[in-house]
Amino acid sequence: MRSVIVDGVEIPEALIAQEAQNHPEGSAAEAWAAAGHALALRALLLARARRLGVEAEPEVDADGRVETPEEAQIRALLEAELDVHSPTEAECRRVYDAQRRRFRTPPLTEASHILVEAREGDECALAAARVVAARLIATLASGGADFAELARACSDCPSGPLGGSLGQLSPGDLVPEVEEVLDALQPGEISPEPVLSRFGWHVLKVDRRIEGRALPFEAVEERIRLHLESRAWAAAAARYAAELTAEARSRGVALTLTPEGEVARGSLTLGDFLGVGVAAGRLEAWLAATDADLGSRLAAAAEAAGESVADFVQDALAEFTAEADDERWTNLISAVRDATDPALACVAAVVRSKVAPAKRTFTVIRRT
Repeated sequence: MRSVIVDGVEIPEALIAQEAQNHPEGSAAEAWAAAGHALALRALLLARARRLGVEAEPEVDADGRVETPEEAQIRALLEAELDVHSPTEAECRRVYDAQRRRFRTPPLTEASHILVEAREGDECALAAARVVAARLIATLASGGADFAELARACSDCPSGPLGGSLGQLSPGDLVPEVEEVLDALQPGEISPEPVLSRFGWHVLKVDRRIEGRALPFEAVEERIRLHLESRAWAAAAARYAAELTAEARSRGVALTLTPEGEVARGSLTLGDFLGVGVAAGRLEAWLAATDADLGSRLAAAAEAAGESVADFVQDALAEFTAEADDERWTNLISAVRDATDPALACVAAVVRSKVAPAKRTFTVIRRT
């Protein structure tokens, strides 16, 4: 099964393909990348929580959804590791003073309408309904009828018996095409032309408009505080995730996920070899038995660099782990997966890319 490296975590491709369904991005490639990063971050967070011994009971949110044990563990980890201060009253007041327009009650519009219903897509019915609506507007313009009486007599909307009253409306309560026309009318004014929506043709009237009013600081202080805390928490969580990812990448491949999405336990990484400094000693003996040519070239390269073989190998590993991107890691791990000793084969592959290959001679022109 092929795996790829994402943010220092080895992930089976099948697992990413399954997770990609939860990331409806702009393209398949973007969904794939988002899924890989999400799986890698989840693995790094869970590994950190288990390393610290963090435990938590799943909680239930306001909609009745229950956390999974892993979600609860990650939540508890972030609560323990993130230090987010509560905003002061002065900080909240600065936001209030700078954004006064945000802290107002919404404007209200009292409006009425007469609906001449027509099935969407039925062009003949729509044309006939528009003629009826236009006649109603003409009747109202001539003073031949009262709007409420005409609505009770002619409207196909359930508001008809109420004189067409739609009550007090906030922005977003009506379909955009109707709301746009109402916003342009003055109190007491009737739309000069019928307005089409998916329900049919409307004759619109604005009865009264109530402008929004400024809310006092005391009424919105807690809302501002929660907003600032949420923003600060999100920024702290992003920094924490970036630090975990950077640490994982510095170790090479820090974690491996099983096909079931679990973190594989007990596997060594290239970072482990680099840290304990045993790679060179094992590598020389291993190469002597498996690849004598590479062993000879390694010894020659170390001598030319004026270093011991051990130092040369550790420098090569350090350079690779500092510079390799996820694609290079993926290629490396894939190339040595079936080796008898994958870890040593991985070290040997890094050394091979560092050591100059043996010279070959070519015949440019063959004479007969």
